Amino acid sequence: MSRYQDLKKNLFGGTASNARQFGMIFTLVAIILLFQVLTDGLTLTSGNLIAVVSQYSYILILAIGMLMVIVAGHIDLSVGSVAAFTGIVVAKAMQEHDLPWQAAIVLGLLVGAAIGAWQGFWVAYVGVPAFIVTLGGMLLFRGGNQFIGNADTVPVPEGFRTIGAGFLPEVGPNTGYNNLTLLLGLAACTAVVWREWRARQIRQEMGAEPTPVWVSGVRLAVMVGVIVFATLRFAGGRVGTSLPVSGIILAVLVIAYSFYTRNTAGGRHIYAVGGNARAAELSGVKLQRVNFFVMMNMSVLAALAGMIFVARSAASGPQDGLSWELDAIAAVFIGGAAVSGGLGTISGSIVGGLVMALLNNGLQLEGVGSDMVQIIKGLVLLLAAALDVYNNSQGRFSVIGSIMRPFRREEPAPVTAGADSSRETDKASAAG
Repeated sequence: MSRYQDLKKNLFGGTASNARQFGMIFTLVAIILLFQVLTDGLTLTSGNLIAVVSQYSYILILAIGMLMVIVAGHIDLSVGSVAAFTGIVVAKAMQEHDLPWQAAIVLGLLVGAAIGAWQGFWVAYVGVPAFIVTLGGMLLFRGGNQFIGNADTVPVPEGFRTIGAGFLPEVGPNTGYNNLTLLLGLAACTAVVWREWRARQIRQEMGAEPTPVWVSGVRLAVMVGVIVFATLRFAGGRVGTSLPVSGIILAVLVIAYSFYTRNTAGGRHIYAVGGNARAAELSGVKLQRVNFFVMMNMSVLAALAGMIFVARSAASGPQDGLSWELDAIAAVFIGGAAVSGGLGTISGSIVGGLVMALLNNGLQLEGVGSDMVQIIKGLVLLLAAALDVYNNSQGRFSVIGSIMRPFRREEPAPVTAGADSSRETDKASAAG
């Protein structure tokens, strides 16, 4: 292996998909630095970062579910309407029936699960394309929101607002920072160090070539540095603000779904179905069960996102959820998911969502009108999808993959159509 190949393997994990994810991180950093300069340092202030998490956490939650839907080869156009419908149902239940806010959250999740089961049934067991089912759902539940709410805003109680507008409380001695946020940052740094150490231990136990110490050091320095910087920013906001509760909910979901998609059979089945549904089914994957699950899971997360938005807004209204599905889809595609399914990661979608969020935030700080913001976001989405289609047609995963092509190993010899089909079947079987 050449020096360049070795460097690529160590820094990017040896795969083009990992290189693509790093490329999106570089894009995110570039956007942050650009607007940090253009806004005279406003982008990375504590107040702005806290506002970004509060304002866009529900979109990132939608992106988690949308990633799984798109990986499985589907699309969901109803998430904004489902979020709005759930929001008005929960608000009405608390206002007119005095339902405790804790029970209202459970009710909202159950409403989302019921809607997801309804749409999942049509997709998985009847065979109607998800595009058509969710297009119908978008109209159905948008009308349901306006019918139940009578096109009026419905306020929600103070306790319920915690999940959307709450922050970690102030506890312990006065340090000038929010102590709970500092503790979370310390826990995150510890987890990163432990994970890197554990990865090295596993490689040694398996007899694999260990990652050079300097590579581990660089990774740890970068990740710990980012965590420490973010922790101090969130902990050092004005008194009464800190890491938003919605941000904590988002972080828990990212960890849980990342583990599920990467380390469980169910997660691998989703990728197998998206890569080659027929081969996955022949290898024992329950195709209908996977399709049903991703659709229902999406609606549950849409319901949660809708409740967080209503909690932050202090009321549910007829305009809630408009165009949310477009933002979620954009985050997933920009984060590296393939238009044809079978490729994408939770972390990549979060990075893609942050690219959209910080782009939107930076343009607003610069005083750009909402019309131009929508035009720019639409162009970014179109460019991301076009690059994905082009690179797939060229046999590459990403632009970064094409840039690093000279450093790759020699391409294998062409195979026959029959051998290629057999390989896809074996790949799906291994995923299952």
